[in-house]
Amino acid sequence: MTTPRAEWPLYEVFVRGKRGLNHVHVGSLHAPDDEMALRHARDVYTRRNEGVSIWVVRSDAITASSPDEKDPLFAPSGDKVYRHPTFYEIPDHVPHM
Repeated sequence: MTTPRAEWPLYEVFVRGKRGLNHVHVGSLHAPDDEMALRHARDVYTRRNEGVSIWVVRSDAITASSPDEKDPLFAPSGDKVYRHPTFYEIPDHVPHM
């Protein structure tokens, strides 16, 4: 007996394109298990042969920061001056700095 579709876990799908170096989130899908999630992701998100690699991750396995935490989480720390090399003198002959 199979699990009803409404109870299948939610998976997030990431695809790496032929010209890309990183995987990009392309959508979500429900599937009964990891293998079927990978097959469904291939069928749904790479129909035009645009992908070279697919990742599927159960949504309940992802831990994310809250948008409310963005200031304290991502704000640079003022006491770590080494993160901001403003005290270095860059010679004029050094390009692209």
